[in-house]
Amino acid sequence: MRTIEFYRLPDGKNPIVGFLDSLTGKQAKKVLWVLRLIEELDVIPRQYFKKLVGGKGIWEVRIQFGKNIFRLLGFWRTELYWS
Repeated sequence: MRTIEFYRLPDGKNPIVGFLDSLTGKQAKKVLWVLRLIEELDVIPRQYFKKLVGGKGIWEVRIQFGKNIFRLLGFWRTELYWS
């Protein structure tokens, strides 16, 4: 299982909250549904999640709702543990 962490500004604000607040209730539900898929599925359907060509490690979450397409960008974060 993956964990999605959203970017926070230096002041602690989370831009994704503003984005979700700007959507209708049904649009926000669809965005959250796709994010949940990404967290829970071992193999994520390409229509929702793919690496950008030439993106140097940037991945795109793509959510289509009617004629609207919402795109969220992200990357894999790896933790380094030293003993």
